[in-house]
Amino acid sequence: MTKYRCTVCNYIYDEAKETTKFTNLPKEWVCPICGASTAVFVILAEQETKKAEKVETTVSDVLIAQIAAWGVKYVFGIPGTSTLGVVDAIRKTNGKVQYIQVRHEETAAFMASAYGKLTGHISAVLGISGPGATNLVTGLYDAQLDHSPVLALTGMVARKEIGKGSIQEIDQQAFFEPLSVYNKTLMTEDQTTSLATLAIKHALLDQGVAHIGIPNDVQKIPYQAEIMSFEGRMPNMAYGQEDWVIEKAAKIIDQAERPLILAGFGARGQGTKLVKLAEKIGAPITSTFRGKNIVDASEPLYMGCHGGLGSTASAKLMEKADLLIAVGSSFSDLTRVPQKRTIQIEINPLMVARRYPVEVALLGNSAVLIPKLTAKVTQKNNSSYLTEATKLKQTWLNQLEKEAEPTMKPIRPPYIIKVLNEKIADDAVISLDVGENGWWFGRNFQMKKTQKFIMSGTLATMGFGLPGALTAALVYPKRQIVCLTGDGGLTMVLGDFLTALKYNLPVKVFVINNKQLGMIMQEQKVEGYKGWQTELHDYNFADFAEHSGGLGIKVSEPNQLEAAVENALKSDKPTIVDIDTDPKRFLT
Repeated sequence: MTKYRCTVCNYIYDEAKETTKFTNLPKEWVCPICGASTAVFVILAEQETKKAEKVETTVSDVLIAQIAAWGVKYVFGIPGTSTLGVVDAIRKTNGKVQYIQVRHEETAAFMASAYGKLTGHISAVLGISGPGATNLVTGLYDAQLDHSPVLALTGMVARKEIGKGSIQEIDQQAFFEPLSVYNKTLMTEDQTTSLATLAIKHALLDQGVAHIGIPNDVQKIPYQAEIMSFEGRMPNMAYGQEDWVIEKAAKIIDQAERPLILAGFGARGQGTKLVKLAEKIGAPITSTFRGKNIVDASEPLYMGCHGGLGSTASAKLMEKADLLIAVGSSFSDLTRVPQKRTIQIEINPLMVARRYPVEVALLGNSAVLIPKLTAKVTQKNNSSYLTEATKLKQTWLNQLEKEAEPTMKPIRPPYIIKVLNEKIADDAVISLDVGENGWWFGRNFQMKKTQKFIMSGTLATMGFGLPGALTAALVYPKRQIVCLTGDGGLTMVLGDFLTALKYNLPVKVFVINNKQLGMIMQEQKVEGYKGWQTELHDYNFADFAEHSGGLGIKVSEPNQLEAAVENALKSDKPTIVDIDTDPKRFLT
């Protein structure tokens, strides 16, 4: 029998104890405790039916067994001298913990960050001392800044060599301190289970990177210990606010004439509940970029994203709103939320009133608080306000349709996005890179709430797209996995297309190839600089895919695009579709 955990509230489902049986877990399911509509259950530990035979084990074996018992299923990395003990311990789990070998440690860290964003649970990266550790940093900072739980394990030189300037030695304790919520060195065998569980606990509850450095000699020490159970050591996160605070927020909402709901990434999985609240109070809904798929784009009350790449409908409604109801939003500078009277629902106390003071802060899980707030507010009929919103949305959609010119050459990015929007599956998982490709996706792609997408949010680092897609293919093997990237971002991690081939991960990579660092070119223009050093050497990424053993499709003519997208999505191979587009699209 197996135990599973809801990644929203930590509810434990134990097949051995529950009278109600559910099949095919882990899967998306409504949690009976917190009510999360897309709670993802992850395997904690399979309960043994017989005692395992006694074998000599090491610190590495105990460490891996402990993190496996707390639900770590994947370790991403590249093996090396200072991690051989840990790598061998993973090998001995016979696939219970899967080691995914990558071509660059940055990819490993991006993949772990993506895993946290997709599931809410934790995976691990493993890097050697020195360069392996330093190569992890960009991906780990992405996780830390986007509040994605990651366990980082790094090898170290032997304890007696620490501080002597050994080969591949750096001060890893100091190096990881600024990017971690937990940062320790495993110096004795007796620390093994306690540091492993504390690291995972901090990563999950503090929503960030937990790091453990493991000296090479410590990894090999013979050691046996009882593995700590997850159950009983983590709090249930399905908490809310006292009724009087919710009633105070409801009264303010009742008085508002033009309320507007802002859905951030922290409201993921709560789209149905947000729509019920919006319908009751007569309010349109907008979202941050990362909250783009929380409410279906076809929902009449949804007005699109807000911010620099948001819709004109959202911008105009935000300008005239007399109350903002913000749910799970970090108030990023790119979202450009002006100062308004605000009701804020937020689980992280540090995000409350991050930019401006708020009228009422409802601290807790949005899965719990949204229904409670909905029950307290008064039913309204804001027909004229909602009619205005509907007209603004239609005007915006008409503009997007007009931009998607299907005959112009080079192929226009809005047309590329339109075709992808029509062809990609309703339950696809989309991994988005940073650059001009992300700008067009955020602005023009009409997401369905049954689709998932991930991106590098706060760090906004190029190169995230392909690693994110690789992780998505591991987590959702039966779904269509799409990566949307640019020629600049893909080149940074192109070697790890070979990882897709090695593990038969049929990701579909669509490259908006404009032979430029397109966003930088535009920024130079806006700031009055002469365009310089943004041109990229033209390269055929489809050829790379074909020569590597995948499927490569080159698209240069607009009338080729639809068939190319269809063929790519039908393929069972890792695929790159290289689409020539206009490097001067912003300037014309």
